[in-house]
Amino acid sequence: MHLYDSYMTEITVSDAREHLADVIASASRSGGPVYLTRRGKPVAVVVDPDVFERLLSDAEDALDRAELAMARDEHDYVPWDQVKAELGLV
Repeated sequence: MHLYDSYMTEITVSDAREHLADVIASASRSGGPVYLTRRGKPVAVVVDPDVFERLLSDAEDALDRAELAMARDEHDYVPWDQVKAELGLV
């Protein structure tokens, strides 16, 4: 892969060391991940910070939805009307 390719998605760790600014710029410009490889296997990923934050937020939301679904399945939840009443919001 050419280091200055705007579609860079994979680069060796040794090449990344020499061209770190280009790797960062590629991830930022494309919004896609750049995989760092060693002996042909991915060992790390460089991503744009906004993309990373969105991924974290989406993962947290998915966990919250899964926990809510499990609580509902176990009938281990408090109805919203009861919460509002207990907080004096009704």
